[in-house]
Parts: sequence; C-alpha cells; structure tokens
Amino acid sequence: MLSHAQSLILQVLSGRITSSLFTPSSLIRYLTQPHLNINLNTRTHVLLYEAIITAHVQFQLLEEALFYLNQMIDHDLVPGSNTFNNVLCCLVKSGCFERAWLFFNETKGRVRLDAYSFGIMMKGCCESGDLSKGFEVLNQLVEMGLPLNVVIYTTLIDGCCKNGDIKQAKKLFLKMGELGLVANPYTYTVLINGLFKKGLKKDGFELFENMKTSGVFPNLYTYNCIVKEYCHERKIIKAFELFDEMCERGLVCNVFTYNILIGGLCQEKSVWKAEKLVDQMKRAGISPNLITYNRLIDGFCNVGKLDKALSLFDELKSNGLSPSLVTYNILIKGFCNVGKLDKALSLFDELRSNGLSPSLITYNILIKGFSKAGDSDSISNLVREMEERTIKPSNVTYTILIDAFVRADEMEKAFQLHSSMEKAGLVPDVYTHGVLIHGLCRKGNMREASKLFKGMREVQLEPNDVIYNIMILGYCKEGSSYRALSLLKEMEEKQLIPNLASYSSIIGVLSKDGKWQEAELLLNKMIASGLKPSVSIYNIISKAKNDTNLACEEETRDN
Repeated sequence: MLSHAQSLILQVLSGRITSSLFTPSSLIRYLTQPHLNINLNTRTHVLLYEAIITAHVQFQLLEEALFYLNQMIDHDLVPGSNTFNNVLCCLVKSGCFERAWLFFNETKGRVRLDAYSFGIMMKGCCESGDLSKGFEVLNQLVEMGLPLNVVIYTTLIDGCCKNGDIKQAKKLFLKMGELGLVANPYTYTVLINGLFKKGLKKDGFELFENMKTSGVFPNLYTYNCIVKEYCHERKIIKAFELFDEMCERGLVCNVFTYNILIGGLCQEKSVWKAEKLVDQMKRAGISPNLITYNRLIDGFCNVGKLDKALSLFDELKSNGLSPSLVTYNILIKGFCNVGKLDKALSLFDELRSNGLSPSLITYNILIKGFSKAGDSDSISNLVREMEERTIKPSNVTYTILIDAFVRADEMEKAFQLHSSMEKAGLVPDVYTHGVLIHGLCRKGNMREASKLFKGMREVQLEPNDVIYNIMILGYCKEGSSYRALSLLKEMEEKQLIPNLASYSSIIGVLSKDGKWQEAELLLNKMIASGLKPSVSIYNIISKAKNDTNLACEEETRDN
C-alpha cells in the first residue's frame, strides 16, 4: 500500500497530521533508524525509504530528499530508477546543473538507472548549454547497453538548435533514421524551429513538407511554428491557409495560435481584421490574454487610432487582466509618436502608481518623444530620475540624446555626449555613428563626416545603407559628384541598395556639371534597380543636354 504510505508522510510533512509525541523530522528519523528496520525485509525497507524520499520531492524539500537517498545508499539499499529519477529531475530543475552533474556521476554506479535517467541528465546539459556533456551522456547510455529512443535524440537535437549548432542537429536527425528511430512531430518541430532561427527559412519549410510526406502529422506546436514564420515573412495569406488546414484537421487552436495571427495582421496594419479575429477567438471559447491585448493595442497605436487603443486598454482591465510594463510602454510610445506628451506622462505616472517600475525602455521612449519636441528640460528631468534610480543609460539612450543635440544644431554637445558614452564603457554602434554623420553632413562639414565614416571600420563597424545614403547626399550638397559616385559604387559592391534620393541627387549634380551622359547611365541603372524616377529627374537631364548643345552651337558660331 505504497501510495497510502506516501500520503501519510505528505500529511505529516504538511502539518495536516500532528502529534505531541513527534515532529515531522523526528518521525522520519525514527522510521529510518537501522535498529527499527532489522525486522523489516529488504524489499519493505527499500519501499519505506522510497516513500519518504518521494514525499520530500513532492513537497519540494530537495535537500532532505537528497539526504535520505544518500542514507539509503549508505545502508546498502538500492533505490529504484523512478525514485532516483524524481530526485535527479528535482535537482536539474533547481538550476544547480554542476551539482546535478556531480550527483549523477557519483551515484550512477550505486543505483538502478534507465533511459529516462539519462534523458533527464541530457536535458539538464542542453538547458545549461553544455552540449559536450550532453554527448558524454549519450555515449554513457550506449556503453551501458540501454536502448536509444526518440526522446533522447530529440532532446539533444533541441539542445544543438538552441546552441546555434544546426549542422550537428541535422547530423543527429539523420543518425536517428540510420538507427531506425522514427522522428515524432516534436523532433521535426524543434529542428524546423532551429532552422528558422538560423535564418535557413527555405530548409525549414522543406522539412515541414518532408514531415507530411513521411506520414508524420504536424501537431499544434508545429503549425504554430510555421504560422509564426509566415507572419514574420509577412506572408499573411499563407499563414491563414495553414490556420484553415489546422481547423480542417480538427486541431484545436490555442491562444498562442491566435496571438501569432493577430500580431501578423497588426504588422500588416490590418487592425480591424485583427479585432475580428479576437471575436472569432472568443466564439471558439478561448479568452484573450495579456499578449492578445498588447498586440492589438500596439496595432492600433501604430495606425494612429489611439482612442481605440485606450478603449482596448480599459477592456483589458475590465476583463480582470493587469496591464504589464509592456502594455504601458506600447501606449506611451504611441502617444509620444503623435506628440501627445502630456498623455504619455500621465500613463507614465499611472504605471508607477500601479506598483510597476519604469524600465530603461520606458525612459528611452519618453526621452525620444521629448527629443522630437525639442523639450530639453523634460529630457534633463528624465535623465536625472534615471540616475536617482540607478538605471544606467544604454547605447539607445545615448543615441537618442545625441540625436536631440543634433536636431538642436548643437554638434559640440552631441560629441561631448559621444565621449561620455565611451567613458561609461559603452561602444557607440552603427546607429550612433549614423546620427553624428547625419548632423555633420547637414552642417556641410563633410571633412569631419568622412573621418567618422572611415573611422567606423577601425572599430569593426560596417556602415549600413542609411549611412551611405546620408554621405552621398552630403557630397552632392557640396557638389562633389566624384566622391558621391565612389560611395555609390562601394554600396553596389557591398550589395547595399541606394535609395531614390541618392540616385536623384547624384544625377542632379552630374547634370549641373554638364555630365548628362553619365547622368543618363545612372538613370538607367536606377530604373533597373526597380526605382521609379520622378518627372523632375528627366527634366534636369533634358535641360543639361540642351544647355550643352546650346553651348556647343555658340562655340561653333564664335569660331
């Protein structure tokens, strides 16, 4: 009657059974005394220990469970694999991986192990990111002659994917087939997810199709993974085709499925369709959660429908959900973007009054909002508040503040802040450099802009297309078509795409210099890249051509 014994021990540990004659610890000590157990046969003795250990595990008393397991082993009693697995699982979940690894290796020769024991340890290795130990566990399992199973391989494949070693994950997947192990839906899904995260989207979609042709039916987790990737790729129609397929197959979609699709629709600015999907979700008996509301509120903020966003915010609260810091950040950002800074500050105050602490992201959003409005006093107050709360500014914070000085045409202060950033141990990134280069180009200081541009490579930063386009416009502004064309060529070599303004500006400078043939060649290249020139570009080239022809005619007449 083992379950009854465990139940009694649990009731003692929880205090539901009490007595003046014993405490929980004194009773357990009494039950495990060697002299008491002389009259017990070995089997009963083992069961008594296992009941005690299992009860402590269930009550999450890990140290006590370990103590009695070690005591049991010291008494030359061999715990069953289930008891050992319960303790090992509890130890792995406690987050002390090194301790779990030591415990596993010290006790494995003194207890009965099964494939599940190795599976628990392997999962711990993978979750801690120590794949070498994971493969060591696999080798130990093989050496002991225990049967390999799909769960073991799936765990290791998942660990490889999470560690970014997709090549090794694919090798393990093929090895499974060689061993005659049939991959299950979860095996396929972890590998598909790993391929997507590594940017190998085509391979991920191909594996999904192979999965179906192999007769392995995708589960809800698989479909959610594929639907999410289609939404990321902005292929919302394909995402809904899969959603319909799920419904046809009788798979019950969960809140996660709906949240993915709602997010996809909001990304496409189809916010009213997203709201209809929430209604459909409710009719299916699934209640919207905080993530559902956050995505919908964000969608309406992004299309400027802030009244609707606030209405959803109120609905969220009336449905018994508590707004998170993310919810407030979304709304604060929405109001900052349209210049309604009073409302943004009101939400900021509400956030704090509800016991939430503003994050660095919250401050960055507000600083950016006041930066656009040119309100330096409010920015100073926010920075001071951050210092008081010991929130260290990030790269983003500094870049926003530098941008504020650039907008105010105070380049000296912008560069002072740039120096402060470096002194604080932060490395200015591509965006920081972009803001400073933009300010210098706007001032017509191309010499300093060029120095900063070239200096990026010295700190292992590659200028992006935005910075190249800024530099090109700067050179065009000072009439240097040669330098602008040189950067354009550099962009093409790096497979960066010049924008319409870059092409148009260079064509304008070339035409002004009477180099209409070069301007026409650039125009053709611009059209070939898929950009549509404005009528004024054609007019500029046409005028340059006419001016050149007139000049030639005048020269001929003079001669």
